[in-house]
Amino acid sequence: MLILAGLGNPGAKYAGNRHNIGFMAIDAIADRWRFGPERNKFQAVVREGSIETPEGPVKALLLKPQTFMNESGRSVGEAMKFYKLKPADVAVFYDEIDMAPGRFRVKTGGGAAGHNGIRSITSAIGPDFRRARMGVGHPGVKELVHGYVLSDFAKAEQPWLKALIDACADALPFLAMGEDDRYQAEVMRLAPAPKADPRKLGREAAAD
Repeated sequence: MLILAGLGNPGAKYAGNRHNIGFMAIDAIADRWRFGPERNKFQAVVREGSIETPEGPVKALLLKPQTFMNESGRSVGEAMKFYKLKPADVAVFYDEIDMAPGRFRVKTGGGAAGHNGIRSITSAIGPDFRRARMGVGHPGVKELVHGYVLSDFAKAEQPWLKALIDACADALPFLAMGEDDRYQAEVMRLAPAPKADPRKLGREAAAD
């Protein structure tokens, strides 16, 4: 059993925000693997289903916390406790400003790097959950970050955005089998990131 959580803020006004790319990934996964209907549980919108893998189906709960980003841990922690799972059974999809747009990395553990949703989850279940970090780029200066992540993706960004969230869904059997490195590689094979701005490479390397 896996919990696949996507981070974002609830409500139509936030739906297209960069901060909501985690919600977008979860919706793509639900469609690709034909998960059940949405319902409200664990202070979240959840869908249940399974992911077909070469080793057989893996049951999963898709979870979009409705607590707003800064309190995401309440929802994730409640679901993990209910199913008696370990942090390693939780994978969280979220926006990463310190990675170039369209880049993708999977890691277990680490710090929050200023992401309030990740900080909240760490407080609730500890740091040892799996993180699917989806690069959205950086506005250039710290003072602009808040407005940047709460703004919508531009029209010019839609091609790489759709490719990335679809790849996260299509490659999911690797994540379900615990092959995180292969999952990361397959997502990037299916959705190569746009050519990065060289000025941002140092910041991205620091995030790794």
